[in-house]
Amino acid sequence: MEYIFLVVYFVVNLIVFVMYGIDKFKAKNKMWRIPEATLLGGAVLGVFGALAGMYLFRHKTKKPKFFITVPAIAIIEIGLFIWFCGM
Repeated sequence: MEYIFLVVYFVVNLIVFVMYGIDKFKAKNKMWRIPEATLLGGAVLGVFGALAGMYLFRHKTKKPKFFITVPAIAIIEIGLFIWFCGM
C-alpha cells in the first residue's frame, strides 16, 4: 500500500513540475498561460514538483503569491507527514 502511495505521489509531483516548465515556456513565447490558481492548486498536490519547477525554470520566483505560498505549503505538508507518521 505504501509503495502505491509513493508512486502516485512521485507521478503527481512530476506532473506539477512539468506544468511549471510548460508555463515558463509559454511565458517566454507569449502564448496562452496556465492560470496561477491551477499552478498553486498543483502545488498543494505536488509541492516538491512545484518547488523544483519554480527554481529550476526560474519561474514565479519573484511573485510573493508563489515565493511565500509554495514554501509554506511545503512546511505544512512536511509537518503533517511527521505528525501522521508519529501516530
